[in-house]
Amino acid sequence: MASNKINYVELPARDLALNKAFFSQVFGWGFKDYGPEYTAFENAGLDGGFFQANFCSRPQTGAALIILFSDDLEITLNDVKSAGGAIEQEIFEFPGGRRFHFLDPCGNEWAVWGKLS
Repeated sequence: MASNKINYVELPARDLALNKAFFSQVFGWGFKDYGPEYTAFENAGLDGGFFQANFCSRPQTGAALIILFSDDLEITLNDVKSAGGAIEQEIFEFPGGRRFHFLDPCGNEWAVWGKLS
């Protein structure tokens, strides 16, 4: 059987420079540009990139929800707010942890989870 596993994820971004600045500031990601309409992210835990598009990725429209991990949800929540992200759902508990949802500056929805204290 061939090795078949998730290897890469691509997400839309209305403004590549804005999303690069946001994810660099909040999560420390690096970026490598491949032309004016595509940038790959680095040091994100999963390989992927943003492509120039006039739409966004939201679970409500059938998109997958990408969930990041944080050792301190409150600090990450404040960092997201400070960098211009919009909190879609404040911190809540679920079986096994806590998380919050946010929209990046281009309108894509993400979640961040952490372990219960």
